Amino acid sequence: MNLREDRNLVAVAHLSQLINFVTGCGGFIIPLILWLTQRDKVLGMDYQGKQILNFQISTFILALLCIPAILLFGLGIIGFIVLGVLIFIFPIINAIKTINGEHTYYPLTYQFIK
Repeated sequence: MNLREDRNLVAVAHLSQLINFVTGCGGFIIPLILWLTQRDKVLGMDYQGKQILNFQISTFILALLCIPAILLFGLGIIGFIVLGVLIFIFPIINAIKTINGEHTYYPLTYQFIK
């Protein structure tokens, strides 16, 4: 099987997560669609797509855990702020790394999709 190299499309998959700040859930749906349709066609899309989806699922679960933590001295609010920063910064960093051909990394990620 011949995979084509399209770093720009993989970078778009990373950046599409930022749509969460506008729609709430589009940042999961768009990378999912890109991963499902392009993982067998674009070099790196399978690995990167799994990273993106695992990050999205992990941060969603962490956000849910922050809700009851608000009652514990406001720790949930700090958690929401930290998650918001991570959810905003890491897709941008990883899109740039992807375009440059570097290894990408998402923190606080559990491997749901292997």
